[in-house]
Amino acid sequence: MTKVLPHNEPIEGEGFILTRHRRESMGRVYLEYWLVTPEGPVKLITPAQREVFFIRQEDRNLVEQSLKHARVRYEYKDLALRDFDQAPVAALYFHTGKDYYDAKRALAASAITKYEDDVRLTERFLMERFIYGNTQFSGMSISSSNRQPPSSNNNNPISLQVTKLKPVSGHTIPDFRSLSVDLECSDKGALYSIGMTSKDFQRVIMIGEQQEGPNWIQWVPNEKALLFAFIASVNEFDPDIFIGWNVINFDFRLLIKRAKLQGISLSLGRGHQLIQWRNRSNEVNQGFVTIPGRLVIDGIDALKSATYYFESFSLEFVSQQLLGKGKKTEDVDNRMQAINHDFKYNKVKLAEYNLQDCQLVLEIFDQTNLLAFLALRSQLTGLELDRQGGSVAAFLNLYLPKLHRAGYVSPNRPENGGLASPGGYVMRSKPGLYQHVLVLDFKSLYPSIIRTFKIDPLGLIEGLKQQDDPIPGYKGACFSRDQHFLPDIITTLWKQRDEAKKTKDAARSQAIKILMNSFYGVLGSGGCPFYDPRLASSITLRGHEIMKATAQWITEAGYEVIYGDTDSTFVWLDGHYSDEDALEIGKSLQEMINQRWHQIIADEYKLDCALEIEFETHFKRFLMPTIRGSEMGSKKRYAGLKTTTNGEELVFKGLETVRSDWTALAKTFQTKLYSMVFSDQDVGEYIRSIISDTRSGHYDQGLVYKKRLRRPLDQYVKNVPPHVKAARLADQINESEGKTLRYQRKGVIAYVMTRSGPEPLEYLSSPIDYDHYIEKQIRPIAEGILPFIDCSYEEIASPQMSLF
Repeated sequence: MTKVLPHNEPIEGEGFILTRHRRESMGRVYLEYWLVTPEGPVKLITPAQREVFFIRQEDRNLVEQSLKHARVRYEYKDLALRDFDQAPVAALYFHTGKDYYDAKRALAASAITKYEDDVRLTERFLMERFIYGNTQFSGMSISSSNRQPPSSNNNNPISLQVTKLKPVSGHTIPDFRSLSVDLECSDKGALYSIGMTSKDFQRVIMIGEQQEGPNWIQWVPNEKALLFAFIASVNEFDPDIFIGWNVINFDFRLLIKRAKLQGISLSLGRGHQLIQWRNRSNEVNQGFVTIPGRLVIDGIDALKSATYYFESFSLEFVSQQLLGKGKKTEDVDNRMQAINHDFKYNKVKLAEYNLQDCQLVLEIFDQTNLLAFLALRSQLTGLELDRQGGSVAAFLNLYLPKLHRAGYVSPNRPENGGLASPGGYVMRSKPGLYQHVLVLDFKSLYPSIIRTFKIDPLGLIEGLKQQDDPIPGYKGACFSRDQHFLPDIITTLWKQRDEAKKTKDAARSQAIKILMNSFYGVLGSGGCPFYDPRLASSITLRGHEIMKATAQWITEAGYEVIYGDTDSTFVWLDGHYSDEDALEIGKSLQEMINQRWHQIIADEYKLDCALEIEFETHFKRFLMPTIRGSEMGSKKRYAGLKTTTNGEELVFKGLETVRSDWTALAKTFQTKLYSMVFSDQDVGEYIRSIISDTRSGHYDQGLVYKKRLRRPLDQYVKNVPPHVKAARLADQINESEGKTLRYQRKGVIAYVMTRSGPEPLEYLSSPIDYDHYIEKQIRPIAEGILPFIDCSYEEIASPQMSLF
């Protein structure tokens, strides 16, 4: 679709919705959707649309008085819809954004209840047509009198006046044109170079005189020329998506700032439209970027959306973890010095460094299949590809159009933010060092409860109206047996996930899992208009009942339950068993529990059971620790040794090894110590050697703490923890040396405990406080397991300690 079409030629096709925008012209509102299609980018423009929200019909007179006084133009229409209190509602329609927002303010001042006045028109238009991600379109080609000349590759996107949009079955992932972008600049923000790379394109635009170097370096004389060259490169390559690392709040924020300083219109959008920046509320230097026809996706946010977790989300750390390689230098100060030096004396080296950052990001996206994951999430929920979070928005996209067709409008979010709902079931553990512990997990317990017991916002309203055999919930809830949507939505997703697992489509399976598991949180969140304590409680308290009954049945079968947590039950086989015996017992318990739940739910509730427990893990050795300083069993903390196809594997949950605020020494020590205990080896000599080698400086590289600053440094007033003291010391030295203040606005500080207190790693000057590490890192880990093998840390360590 790169050819120029005549005006009013009919066109139809299919594409993925990339961006969505609301435009006003001549007193009317139009919606603009940019699509990625197999033939190229397409812009769809809808006919004029009206903003809308709903009110109770009984409030009509008061509404008319308020809006007349506010001089708001609107249209009123009674509807065959009701609110959740069964009151009939009407729609108020507005042709302009000004009238729409003036009406909202006027009615808020009059304390008149409005419904769905926070649903964006761009989303409502799509959801009411059940369009999620992909769409079939038809329309008439249009021309634009102010269209810019096509770029050098004759890329001239098609614009269509929409006549019809329809949903698309299936989830074909578009072949996105993505461009990885990275800037290099001075510590004051002056641009040095801009790097870009893709599978079939690479370029670094560098300020400086032409010199020998790779042909992918483009030389420009100054910053203004650099920005113009970047705009031209973007229009030449024509990406659908920009990717990068902190690319929104650093790279694009700085681009916009420097373009403004140079008096340049940053026309990076398709059709040469301008980029726009919108500040995030209550956040300094945080915001959103809007580029018509293109998206900007940050690698950090995308990984978090896909539930990746890393100790640090720096590009260096993540690339080392995922790719096994990283950048040439990780130290920020040295890197800034190197960048300044190379810009002055070795621009080719700086260009190579710039391009390397782009390539690392591109490889991370490829390795994790992030764009496929985000596209699938969009196709499942209608969320924009670059949307962070959005669980409530996803729920509304799926639920609202169905609710409207059932004759209801959405309720409003609770004004007080909602009350806390009961949490998941957590059993007090029985501490000990065990042999043969089985773990049985309910498969997606909360979604299964929703499916089985028909827990649903509409189902609750209809269930409370029914006199004949509703499904009982908790806190006075009753649910309709046949009027509901959420159980069917989850069932559909469940089947899709099973199919994704069969085809080994990891991205689709993960996207569906995250979506299904978000529904309980949405219903229990005060940020959701369907929040109702009866909904969330009917899920979690039912989970409590299921977990307790399951534990009782296991006990009656002759085995001991030592712990239970949300959907997992830990069973100890007290006696002499082989590994094969343990596996057979696990399978038999799984079958028994599933059979009993199916029978009980059929007999007592006359419902089909979606609950399914799975025998997941056999731990050959297992430690359930005590709460530190107590004899009570801990919660959400354990360690175990299991056999896998790749050999034996140590598993840690909630212990020091998996916590980011413990040192590398602590993690190494715990892993080795627990492995020795699980293998029945004597640990005395190992512990003494660790203490001795720590004091001698053998483990100095493993004594570094890394801690995130959760708020700006000046906000730590009453309580000043060690990492804040280290960060303040670092910035005091940075300031005295004329360097960048690194820690004023959050960040991660690496520091070491010395005899003078906490000191930043980059400015370490005092002797290390080895006693701190022995008492605060080694000792607590040892004391967490030694009592279970009848050993005492004092007895093991005292010969060592008496030497010093």
